[in-house]
Amino acid sequence: MIEIRRSSERGRADHGWLKTLHSFSFADYYDPRHMGFGALRVINEDRVAPGSGFGTHGHRDMEIITYVLEGALAHRDSMGNGSVIRPGDVQRMSAGTGVQHSEYNHEQQGVTHFLQIWIEPAQRGIAPGYEQRHFESSRKRGRLQPIAASDGREDALTIHQDAVIQAALLDGAERVEGAIADGRRAYVHLVRGRLQVNGEALEAGDAAKLTGEARFVLDGGQDAEVLVFDLA
Repeated sequence: MIEIRRSSERGRADHGWLKTLHSFSFADYYDPRHMGFGALRVINEDRVAPGSGFGTHGHRDMEIITYVLEGALAHRDSMGNGSVIRPGDVQRMSAGTGVQHSEYNHEQQGVTHFLQIWIEPAQRGIAPGYEQRHFESSRKRGRLQPIAASDGREDALTIHQDAVIQAALLDGAERVEGAIADGRRAYVHLVRGRLQVNGEALEAGDAAKLTGEARFVLDGGQDAEVLVFDLA
């Protein structure tokens, strides 16, 4: 079964300095039909205005993955990490027993556009942890590149859950196929461009939930950037 979740159906909020879209229930947006998908709990598409950001705040027991599309996001946390996340970078912060962090767009011009993804960990109360890695576009061109996985495959960030997040760039005749193992499901989130998933047309911000499917096919891409979640 394939269920399409259109971008226009997502929750949304405009805080002036922050414009955000929620794929799943989050903050003031609540929809009991969209509370998550397996261990995938949050996909927020955020746009932060210049000179603005999220002040220091806390998290617990969540794998938080940040995927920057445009601009730059400055990160600081109570583990002593300080970095700037730019397009092509992926950051993983395991909140575990508790961590404080802040995220800012320090640029004077230009919006910072990014996805923040939350994965529920397999075990609560682990020690907080942090990783950041850059994935060149060539590694995602016409193929699925793991960017986060429980086993750290292909240089992916390591997450504490039986899940794999893969990224791909597809255009023209480029095509990707993948198997979905018995008892698992897939969530396909189109970051930008246009794409077909098992013949279903998606536009930027759309997603497809695949349950009980043996395979997925991604083709018909037009400047497409896509994330594929392999979930138990």
